Amino acid sequence: MSDLSLTILTETANDAQAIERLHERTFGPGRFVLSAYRLREHVDHLLELSFTARIGTLLVGSVRLLPVCIGDTPALLLGPLTVEPPFRGRGIGHALLDRALGDAKAKGHRLVVLVGDESYYGRVGFKVIPKGQVDMPGPVDRARLLVCELVPGAFEGVSGMIRPDWTFARETPTAS
Repeated sequence: MSDLSLTILTETANDAQAIERLHERTFGPGRFVLSAYRLREHVDHLLELSFTARIGTLLVGSVRLLPVCIGDTPALLLGPLTVEPPFRGRGIGHALLDRALGDAKAKGHRLVVLVGDESYYGRVGFKVIPKGQVDMPGPVDRARLLVCELVPGAFEGVSGMIRPDWTFARETPTAS
């Protein structure tokens, strides 16, 4: 990426609209029916563990981490990770992943899960979850459920359904 001056920044609340437009362009309206989006309905991603990639002032990529539990074990759900199509294949996605996983580990997190391609995510430490050990609500290709141990051995004995970490639930407005 020597021809690009890439900057990875912690996401701010002001980035939300630009990131949503990026998701619309790259994933389309069908993204809302995906199981991972069901988990995001009541719990927000962690801004301090979500990042943007910029070239100058142009937003070219984003990654988010959401607090979840696998059974009763705290974990993070990675995604969405997206890079503008003209900028793909230049290492931007991997730069975002490296920053997100590095900061998550530094902040004491132990596990990250996602639904994705092992051929891509395996390069940063993700492995397929053994069949039957972990499940996710809704339609999901269980062969694409991946886990990354940020601490060696953190996934030993972990099993169950992936669900939102309700300690991070959004407050719902009350009717007055």
